[in-house]
Amino acid sequence: MIPRERVRVALDRKEADRVSYCELGVDRALAEQIMGWGTGQSQRANLEAMPYTVEECKAIAQKLNLDNITFALRAPVYADKLPGKQGRLFYGNGQIKSEKDLEKIRLPDPHDPAFYKEAENFVKKKGDYSAWLVTRIGIFPTMLSLGLETFSLALYDNRKFVETVMDLYFDWAQVLAEHVCQMGFDAIVTTDDLAFKTQPFFSPKIFREMVVPRYKRVVEKITIPWFIHSDGNIEPLLEDFLALGICGIHPNEKGAMDIRQIKKKYGHRVCVLGNVDLNLLGAGTPEEVEEEVRGLIRDVAPGGGYIVTSGNSLAGYLKPENALALSRAVQKYGRYPISL
Repeated sequence: MIPRERVRVALDRKEADRVSYCELGVDRALAEQIMGWGTGQSQRANLEAMPYTVEECKAIAQKLNLDNITFALRAPVYADKLPGKQGRLFYGNGQIKSEKDLEKIRLPDPHDPAFYKEAENFVKKKGDYSAWLVTRIGIFPTMLSLGLETFSLALYDNRKFVETVMDLYFDWAQVLAEHVCQMGFDAIVTTDDLAFKTQPFFSPKIFREMVVPRYKRVVEKITIPWFIHSDGNIEPLLEDFLALGICGIHPNEKGAMDIRQIKKKYGHRVCVLGNVDLNLLGAGTPEEVEEEVRGLIRDVAPGGGYIVTSGNSLAGYLKPENALALSRAVQKYGRYPISL
């Protein structure tokens, strides 16, 4: 199978020739070390921009035996942006504190054909890979732009303000979705972090009242497979997302969700993606990484509907030898039928 076919079979919850291996992103600092491109000290200061050309994406995918390549197209977030080590970007205080700050929000025109030129070129040159559009749909950029404290307080005493900001982002995502679904992308991933390790940031009741109807507006325009990325425990929201038509859930964060139980409970309805431990990838040994991948494939892959990924993305602080060990382990143990 070519990589794109392998991913589609996995998203359809069936067994392909082997378990698919995909990532939402590879930090440039890590890619430089793996690929021998430089010092590994590059900074990636803006998560709302593409760090690679399509040729670089394909070269990284070939080196790591990835089945996918990703193109990031996200609306700007209005929060302080704090660069960390190895190019990690951290969002600080939100800048939209009240209605008087709304004029700061200036999103790129999603109706402008020029806005999509780079994405169109990316898709045209995707080759055999599964091309994923990585974006955010409304809720997470709202929380980041307000800041979690302002967002939480406003839910109680100024919900209209929260909804105004949400509508700006959700309306933008609705137009974006309609355009990118016509380009030839194979999937859309929305990276909307919604939870702490223990539970969602807000109640399922709030989610159903305020967020689900807005997601529905966007989903009406999505005609290709789409799935949700969120760190933390989003299981209390999973039935809502399944009703919205997601085909996958990523990354089933270790320590927050039990990926084995999620597969048993929901695997007949949704593809499960994840969740090789980032702590292990950053501080463990290649042998430990191999054993982790082996266990995931043994327990989660049978029957299909599983895609190996790291527990988030391949961050700049990970050990290059461990990223390569992850890739080799998928090749070593991932052949269907699984017999481990």
